[in-house]
Amino acid sequence: MSSRPVPRPSVMEIEAYVPGKSAAAGVAKIHKLSSNETPLGPSPKVMEAIRAVDSLELYPDGSATRLREAIAAKYGLDANRIICGAGSDELLSLVTNAYVGPGDEGIFSEHGFLVYRIAILAAGGVPVVAKEKDYRADVDAILAKVTPKTKIVFLANPNNPTGTYLPFDEVKRLHAGLPPHVLLVLDAAYAEYVRRNDYESGLELVATSDNVVMTRTFSKIYGLANLRLGWMVGPAHVIDAVNRIRGPFNINGPALVAGIAAVQDDVHVAKAIAHNEEWLAWLTREIEALGLRVTPSVGNFLLIHFPQEPGKTSKEADAFLSSRGLILRRIDAYGLPHALRLTVGSEEANRLLVAALRDFLNGAKSHA
Repeated sequence: MSSRPVPRPSVMEIEAYVPGKSAAAGVAKIHKLSSNETPLGPSPKVMEAIRAVDSLELYPDGSATRLREAIAAKYGLDANRIICGAGSDELLSLVTNAYVGPGDEGIFSEHGFLVYRIAILAAGGVPVVAKEKDYRADVDAILAKVTPKTKIVFLANPNNPTGTYLPFDEVKRLHAGLPPHVLLVLDAAYAEYVRRNDYESGLELVATSDNVVMTRTFSKIYGLANLRLGWMVGPAHVIDAVNRIRGPFNINGPALVAGIAAVQDDVHVAKAIAHNEEWLAWLTREIEALGLRVTPSVGNFLLIHFPQEPGKTSKEADAFLSSRGLILRRIDAYGLPHALRLTVGSEEANRLLVAALRDFLNGAKSHA
């Protein structure tokens, strides 16, 4: 008999999620390029809606009715098949808890989002990792990992932190190869940024399947990361199951009104897409011209690979860039210790980043 409460063994296997840095000691001006936040910020209409919020003494709408209706109107969906959460992270955890129990297996790709592993272990399940090819999810590798114990498969598309994606034909092939009792979770947090004709976020597959859900977030292109807001669409029976374990007031009032304003402002989203399209391509060209390898990305971030020779490693680059006020994301926890993830920033931040990388590779001192 233990002398104190003991958590389940799988909980103690979790390595707590560590967010990207947001500060650097001794640096006056910071450009935070570590968390894939939009440099454009939220829509002015969002800020106007938040300022109008009152009655903070009252609970918010526990069903997020108006927000679900706004999302449904935008995408042509049934609002009853949508559930909202405190970021898509909460929804990923809730859906895992609804379908994974002790000993059940959940599959995700080699460099997939860290929250998948955390959610599976928290539910008492067994994380199963499928190898990737060229930093991209491999459908055959995922299907080869399916066993009678498999209950859930996560696919980030596009994937964070690699920026790669699977064409819709490959996503459909993955779904076709899964047993009908296995839930396929399509995490489309960066879908709005993708400019590829062979890409689909997954709405069509969700609409025609009993075992597919898709999660989305307001934290990226909509600029609402501080408010924690996301949504998921799925079959009615899955939404019903998740609603049974969802907290009754899991989204605050300001987030609800902000989400409605954000999803209805197509002009602001178009500006964010145009900015990203211009600077993602520019950063890729400029960084590759410095002799560094960049994984082709369709998101709002880049995976930059560094040599392993002394003086040019990712760890040294991170320290150097931090000293210049440029905060990138170390991704050792993703199995990528020799790379850094760079968020597309403002024009000023992007130009400073390339100049600082040039100085680093040329052996300049770390201080500005």
